[in-house]
Amino acid sequence: MTLGIGPECWKLEVPIMDDANSLVARSIAPVNNDFLRPPPPFRNNNAVDDGYHNNPITDKKSKRQQKRERREGLKSPQNLCPVVGKTGDVTSCLYKDKCRLSHDIDAFNAQKPPDLEGDCPFFKTLPYCPYGLVCRFSSTHQPLTTTTTTATPTKTSEVNGLTKNIQKLLWKNKITFPKADAKLKALGLKVNSNSKRNHLENKDGGNTAVNKNNPSDANASHEVTTDSASKLEEVIKDDDIDEKFESHVLCPQKRRKTSQDEGVSVSEEIVDGSRLEAEPEAESVTVTTEAGVGVTKGIDDRSCIKAESEAQTDTVTTETGVIEAEEIVQGSSIKAEPEAQTDSITTETGVRVTEESVERSYIKAETDTITPETDLSLKLHPREKKLIDFKDKLYLAPLTTVGNLPFRRVCKVLGADVTCGEMAMCTNLLQGQASEWALLRRHESEDLFGVQICGAFPDTVARAVELIEQECTIDFIDINMGCPIDIVVNKGAGSALLTKPMRMKSIVEVASGTVDTPITVKVRTAYFEGKNRIDSLIGDMGSWGASAVTIHGRSRQQRYSKLADWDYIYQCVKKAPSTLQVVGNGDVLSFVDWNNHRTKAPELATCMIARGALIKPWLFTEIKEQRHWDISSGERLNILKDFVHFGLQHWGSDTKGVETTRRFLLEWLSYTCRYIPVGLLDVVPQRMNWRPPSYYGRDDLETLMASDSAADWVRISEMLLGKVPEGFTFAPKHKSNAYDRAENG
Repeated sequence: MTLGIGPECWKLEVPIMDDANSLVARSIAPVNNDFLRPPPPFRNNNAVDDGYHNNPITDKKSKRQQKRERREGLKSPQNLCPVVGKTGDVTSCLYKDKCRLSHDIDAFNAQKPPDLEGDCPFFKTLPYCPYGLVCRFSSTHQPLTTTTTTATPTKTSEVNGLTKNIQKLLWKNKITFPKADAKLKALGLKVNSNSKRNHLENKDGGNTAVNKNNPSDANASHEVTTDSASKLEEVIKDDDIDEKFESHVLCPQKRRKTSQDEGVSVSEEIVDGSRLEAEPEAESVTVTTEAGVGVTKGIDDRSCIKAESEAQTDTVTTETGVIEAEEIVQGSSIKAEPEAQTDSITTETGVRVTEESVERSYIKAETDTITPETDLSLKLHPREKKLIDFKDKLYLAPLTTVGNLPFRRVCKVLGADVTCGEMAMCTNLLQGQASEWALLRRHESEDLFGVQICGAFPDTVARAVELIEQECTIDFIDINMGCPIDIVVNKGAGSALLTKPMRMKSIVEVASGTVDTPITVKVRTAYFEGKNRIDSLIGDMGSWGASAVTIHGRSRQQRYSKLADWDYIYQCVKKAPSTLQVVGNGDVLSFVDWNNHRTKAPELATCMIARGALIKPWLFTEIKEQRHWDISSGERLNILKDFVHFGLQHWGSDTKGVETTRRFLLEWLSYTCRYIPVGLLDVVPQRMNWRPPSYYGRDDLETLMASDSAADWVRISEMLLGKVPEGFTFAPKHKSNAYDRAENG
């Protein structure tokens, strides 16, 4: 290829390609010379004029301004009340004139975009459309009758939704986790406290039922401080590990000794190579108040990981010399409700009881107490727990953004056996975020389905898995310990756990001991490239409680660049115990790749398929039928039509649902454009690291699908979902070829 640079324009010539072997050696796809075409002109990223890459820079609005604009927009004609839209009757809304949404049907119809071609996606499975007048296929709806609108809704095909009652309890932090806390205590791991009581304590300076001594007061003989800043650093053998990971310790913080702490006995024990602080039987500090009266208080541990609920008595003497006793229950998010307790505060004028002090001492209204199992005969042996078999099954990897429910349905139709939801953060699940719980939804066609979670601490993961098992219908839970995304790693989760093997062990042990659902783990080879460490850990993962481990043959620093190291995966498979299933992951793009990995490592349970499914979702069919499918552009378009149909059923057939479906379709098209038809290649099959040259397809649609321009992706979406709205912009989220920053090695 020759590229003439001149002031007038770009001058391009059709490239003359070398022989196929030399092209493959340079990771260039050997496309037949008859289909090659000149590459498009070089586009400056700072001056893209296709109208779809640009994200216009606007002034950042305050949250108050955004909220005000949202409220004002609710009354606009485009936001029709869903009850009115479903029934077509203005009087059907229970709120009448007090409704915050619009009831003007005529104004809504005047601004509604034209209906899309085709039939409503809901009438194939439901006797009615839940979106009514708002549906973009309303012209194809059957006339509504009274029996249709008032009939009991048909059972939905999706499960694992978050109910409002559970969400409100999560918002108020009123859900107890007895299994998780009992297991944490049994393993000697203290519970991380996020309780409202501690929030109130921090707000009041760390003391709720103890007199606070003013450090500047000359009459105060001692100062009681909560040393929450002291940290016991974890010793990591790898000298090259970033210092920022050393602050995320597994063990609780160690209190500094002061002159007031003399006589306090605190024992420490070594558990699995980590220093864990045992519960002090009694820890007391004597403080002299202004009146010279002694105040004795059992000081609870202020570290980030709290102990299990244990009652202790605080004796507080006020300025008048009155001694009061208050029973304080320690713990995190699980509290025991006392039978009757009032916190009396004695002042100079008398005694007064306030509800606020009671709330600080007893936050939970639950009556369930934590009762650790004492009868070991009732505890399930690991071999008696539910098992899951991945042997020779086609496993679709959990894929962020593009691994949504409609895409998984497409893969199920094309032959996938095992599916897994997108990665969900444990903290967001425990906070009741609806957007995070939506990642756990499951379609009835997914017969073998799991969810993937990500967390940085054992207590967070333990409570998340207990809640998921209670509220969802799943076959396994996968814990992500290989995510390379910065926002995840900076919180100590994902790939950051590869630098803390003891933390990894604690998370797997407490998760597998809390629930009966099989626990699987997904890891990368290492955090830093060239410093693999999974081979030294995989021999013990089975004893931790993991049913299977998936190894992605890249390091965190490598991200998705270069080829996956399958030789290292084979090495890990040989070191794994026979009871632990090992799944390989990385660069499977054809049935030839699948067969090679299964042949070189017969002990391998299966291969996980990730980007290969995004580029060519019919890969599952190729593996099962053991053939290279030279799929036509029309067949590929039908697959996209199935995705759109499933997306409208999942996200809705109104304007918002149509645009949501379009966004996810465009994200997927940013991967499918990398596929090179089999009939155009001189060497088959295509490899993951091949860079395709510019080429013509065998028809116009195939040429359009091969384009890497966002404008062409939008044109494909308009063939399926109609014209895009004015001001529409799109830029793909992923950066699959990005190599990590220089400061990470």
